[in-house]
Amino acid sequence: MTSELLDQALVEEATKKSGLIWVRGDGAPAARALWHVWHEGAVCLVGDGPGEQPLPGLADGGSAEVTVRSKDKGGRLVTWRASVSEPAPGSPEWEAAVAELKGKRLNAPDGEEMPARWARECRVLRLAPAGPPLPLPAGSLAERPVPSPATTRRPVPAALPRLLAGLRKKK
Repeated sequence: MTSELLDQALVEEATKKSGLIWVRGDGAPAARALWHVWHEGAVCLVGDGPGEQPLPGLADGGSAEVTVRSKDKGGRLVTWRASVSEPAPGSPEWEAAVAELKGKRLNAPDGEEMPARWARECRVLRLAPAGPPLPLPAGSLAERPVPSPATTRRPVPAALPRLLAGLRKKK
């Protein structure tokens, strides 16, 4: 029993303190970094709508693997299995999750209208721990980043090295 309580405390504290978690849903090719909140013993996520994070492979009644990183060092702390549920919009569980998520959502384009937009266009999911933490893998599990239009790589402008050198001399 003590081991179960320690495992539960590890999952909860690590997940609460981490700004991002890596989630791989059933059938998803790779884990994705997702922002979240910890609320009433589970991770709450919002996504799959315009301007929100994608939630591939996460479906009501499914399962997922959640990896939590250290906020300080960025290394993997714990990996755990989760059962996925999707509360109905307007239900008490949905309202409680949205209240927590709304406080953590950065740069929202619609402010106070955000919960109504989430109810119309997005999904709110709850990932509850299911079982003990998984053993840490021996390897790094490094993967190529998921393709995204947000990641652009351009050549460094020719004048940049001279500009930076000039700034260093002025100090």
